[in-house]
Parts: sequence; structure tokens; C-alpha cells
Amino acid sequence: MAVDRTPVLKRCRALGIDPADMGLAKESHRLPRRSRRQLSEYGIQLREKQKAKFIYGVLEKQFHNLYNQAIKEEGVTGDNLMSLLERRLDNVVYRLGFARTRKEARQTVRHGHITVNGKRVDIPSYRVKAGDVVAIGEKYTDLLPIKEAIIASEAKTVPAWLEVDIEKLSGNVLQEPTRDQIDLDINAQLIVELYSK
Repeated sequence: MAVDRTPVLKRCRALGIDPADMGLAKESHRLPRRSRRQLSEYGIQLREKQKAKFIYGVLEKQFHNLYNQAIKEEGVTGDNLMSLLERRLDNVVYRLGFARTRKEARQTVRHGHITVNGKRVDIPSYRVKAGDVVAIGEKYTDLLPIKEAIIASEAKTVPAWLEVDIEKLSGNVLQEPTRDQIDLDINAQLIVELYSK
């Protein structure tokens, strides 16, 4: 599998991403600086796609497949794409506060520490749906990284489409996320325009 070894902060600055969107503390890092170079229309669209791919940790082939699925669903394609990205299991684990970053969430899922509706799931791209219960497996509740993530996430707000029970280390998917419930600065319409060329 391809791995991007570019330092996270360097990529954040290049793409104009707030480090907080990557799960990094704002206090300890400079905010991204804006490029002085004027981008073409294509460059702006490409940057939005790269931002989305980088934030969610998705490679090109998988991202394109998600876009094709978003086209087939009813509604606005850009909103559908963002909803599909948000419903990835690794992102849900991060949003519930069971991991400090999406990369850490992906590793937690890969190692089989997460259950969905009581069944172990080790596929980060697994898509949750309304009514699913995402939890830390019973054997893994005492793991140090999970405990540290929960302590760090106390100040974090869980999105309205999710509900978390810290005592039980579980969360419920109340509904599919709408675009206004996704707090990331990504213009999905630019991505749609890029792919539709």
C-alpha cells in the first residue's frame, strides 16, 4: 500500500489546512500560511480534492470510487461525497474521541480493537449507517492509547449525528451526516467540477 511520508504540518501548510482538522493541537503549531501564487481554476479544484484525500487519509482509487457512489445516490453529489467520507469507520472512531487523530483511529480499527453492533470490524473504510453501535472491544478498553485519546477528547465536541457514551466506551450513529454537520473547510462542489471535466 502507498504511504505518504511527507510531514503532516508541511502538507497542512501546502494545502491550507488548519492543523486542528488533523487532530493536532492548535496551540503547539503555526496556522497554515496562504500561498501568494495565484492558482488556476484547475489548481483550486485539485487542491480541494487533495485536502479531502489528505484529511480522510484516502488514496486516489478509493476516493474516485466514493465519488462514483456519490453520483448514484439521490441529492447533491458533493454533499453525498462528504457524507460517505464521514461515515468511514476510522473517521467515526476519531469523531467519537476514541483516537486522537484519524491515522491513530485507522490503526485502532486495523488492529481489531473496534466492534460494530457487537461484531469485530478491522476494515477502516467500513461504512457505518444510522442505528449502528460503534464500541471499543471489551479486551481493549484498558489500552493506554485509547485511555489517552479519551482524556484528550473531553474538550472535543461530538458531531450531532453521533452520540457517545464514555462510560461504556461506545457510540451510536443517530443518522447519516448532513453537510452542515461536517465542520471541515472543504468545498466539495469544486471536487465534483474537477471530476466532471
